[in-house]
Amino acid sequence: MSLKFTEVAANSFNPNWSKMIERIKPIYTKENDIRTDFERDYTRILHSLAYRRLKHKTQVFFNTHNDHICTRIEHVNHVESVSYTIAKHLGLNVELTRAISTAHDLGHAPFGHDGESVIKKLSSEYLKEEFWHEKNGLHFVDDVEMLEDNNRCKHNMNLTYAVRDGIISHCGEVDENSIFPRKEQIDLALFDKPGIYQPFTWEGCVVKVSDKISYIGRDIEDAIRLKFIGEKELKVFYDIAKKYNHETLNTTRLMHELIIDLCENSSIENGLKFSQDSLHMMDEIKDFNYQYIYRSERFKYFKKFSSLVLNSIFEELLSIYDGENTILNLIDKKDNSTTLICEFASWVTQYCELSDFKTQFLDDNNKYKNKKIYNRLEKEELYIRAILDFISGMTDQYAIKIFNELIQF
Repeated sequence: MSLKFTEVAANSFNPNWSKMIERIKPIYTKENDIRTDFERDYTRILHSLAYRRLKHKTQVFFNTHNDHICTRIEHVNHVESVSYTIAKHLGLNVELTRAISTAHDLGHAPFGHDGESVIKKLSSEYLKEEFWHEKNGLHFVDDVEMLEDNNRCKHNMNLTYAVRDGIISHCGEVDENSIFPRKEQIDLALFDKPGIYQPFTWEGCVVKVSDKISYIGRDIEDAIRLKFIGEKELKVFYDIAKKYNHETLNTTRLMHELIIDLCENSSIENGLKFSQDSLHMMDEIKDFNYQYIYRSERFKYFKKFSSLVLNSIFEELLSIYDGENTILNLIDKKDNSTTLICEFASWVTQYCELSDFKTQFLDDNNKYKNKKIYNRLEKEELYIRAILDFISGMTDQYAIKIFNELIQF
């Protein structure tokens, strides 16, 4: 074990420590709590509803009923495992890598990147804003997800700055080597596109690299299992392996080789770095995945299906907008309408300012101490934002269930 990054780890002796553990507001305490700030973040993430829903969200292949195909939650667990191994070996804070990696995909839409593309188009058309899952992940942990306090009142998650930063800066699609953390603590609202800034911590950088290590091999394994690729395509893959002196490669072997290579070639002076051979091998395997998996014609009907399902849900919810009357209409419909309208009404009103309304339902709402991000839904822009948040939090199965109800007469 090299421990060669110990002096820059996210620990109390780090000069940026107070910035790393900073929260938006003080967090309530529990008597005799033995957890550190990052351990507490990890358990808060683990108990969130958004984390639980990852088990029914597509990673790459729309097959979440198949126990052996990677879903979003399994991918998250792979990233946690890879980042833990790297961080432990380098002497970094494994509690921080665990928290970031477990939370890094909380903002992913249903139906994987195809669902994300649908929401991206809707956001661009109706809000003139770009939607991307890293930014949405930060939005979810800051504004949407809630946890109960000791008095059973619900609050926003209120995670530490280092974890929040790791979520929005984790984009692993940017091809680069020699990654260094940025030196400044910045307002995370300054992130206006994926990958624009590096993470604030070395641990965040480890998660970013681990994201790519985790998916690049597993996607091939699933493609083989689903007969997405056959012997012809596998010959191309094995030729890549032999080019870099590997007789064969599978998920675990590829992860192992890349983890070891990164640990051996990284240093505080040179950053998190792969050897040139490993970097080129990763690039070739990624190109292989795009050519034979991600851009496969076999996805074309899934793309159409995910677009139909999500756009239909969006149109149905948008149709009931009625300006300043929207909140009251939703409250009236919350128990006497379709599943979609009832559940959307119950959900969205938790994030609205309702102090002027006097009903038993709204009295119950007093237990919600979260940010009222949709105000009174008085503007259509706020209402559309609420719809997109609701849809992006859905699982594949829930979205399909709702769609099936919409087409029944």
